[in-house]
Amino acid sequence: MIAPSSVARALATQGIVADVSQQRAIDALCVLLDSEHTSTRQRAWQGVYCHGLPGRGKSLIVDTVYALATCAKRRIHFHQFIRDVNRLLVQAPKSDDRLGDVARAWLKDVDLLYFDEFHVHDIADAFLMGRFLETALACGTRIVLTSNYSPRNLLPDPEFHERFEPTIERIERHFEIVAFDGERDYREHNHAVGTTAAEQRFFAPLEGTREPLRELFGQYEAHAGVQAATTEVAGRALPVTAAGTQLVWVDFDALCGAPRSHLDYLALAERWRGVIVDRLETGMLKRRDVLQRFVWLIDILYDRKHALFIASDQPIRAALVGLDGAHDVSRTTSRLAEMQSHGYAIGLVRKHLPAPPDQAIG
Repeated sequence: MIAPSSVARALATQGIVADVSQQRAIDALCVLLDSEHTSTRQRAWQGVYCHGLPGRGKSLIVDTVYALATCAKRRIHFHQFIRDVNRLLVQAPKSDDRLGDVARAWLKDVDLLYFDEFHVHDIADAFLMGRFLETALACGTRIVLTSNYSPRNLLPDPEFHERFEPTIERIERHFEIVAFDGERDYREHNHAVGTTAAEQRFFAPLEGTREPLRELFGQYEAHAGVQAATTEVAGRALPVTAAGTQLVWVDFDALCGAPRSHLDYLALAERWRGVIVDRLETGMLKRRDVLQRFVWLIDILYDRKHALFIASDQPIRAALVGLDGAHDVSRTTSRLAEMQSHGYAIGLVRKHLPAPPDQAIG
């Protein structure tokens, strides 16, 4: 069993004291993971569903508890899950319940499943998630979900919402629902109190950014030149300004202006650990399709704690204010604040060219 006091000590190392709603989640998670009550019949709930506005500490709390858990566990982001399960469905033998078969195989030996940033906006994803959750609950898997949406607000499209209600009712029946309703946005707070990274990551306006970006690329890719090329990402051509082993430099129009999906950004994140997004004309974000792709890109890079550098015609976070043409823009704004902060560990390794050898004296 994980004691709430152990979670408090782990949070204290980050300078955090749980607020009331966060403590409710900690208590619920500790009960869920109580090894003395591992049987589904002995627990009041089989899962914990944490929801609230962006930056209220949902992932922070669950990540902390998850790290302390010693059972067989798996954490996965929604986009990656949808891609992986769809691939498995294509490969799976035909059966009367192919999705159930895939779900049971995927859940094999997983005692604790953690979905971070759970959301449902597409009816095809809704069907998949509904059947998967039904199977997971039947298997006795303990499940933790974090979301910006309360269960009743999942799949908000009125055309399809009613078809997802059986899954919503299943969540309400089997999960303890915890609303993170604290006023503090941890990401915005960290940005406001001067914890911006020593290394500049966001540049605006565009004039004069070419040399700083070239220098930045060279700091991480000392042996890779800045040379335009075309590479392939998720089966589609992507023109790039430069590509190294860690970092890729690409224009915003090529990355988010062209028809792409979250699959492109997953493939990008699996190949590189950081992205320089150049020449971002913020007026393009008024297009719903472009804005949605940008939201996907930030979601995927943030989930993997990858580096993001942006050169835009005006400050990017300010440009997002008031835009509502895509799902979850407020989450993107909050995440961009954290991605600028000193505490956001980007995992890139600086490269240095070897010093020239001393010349022999003749």
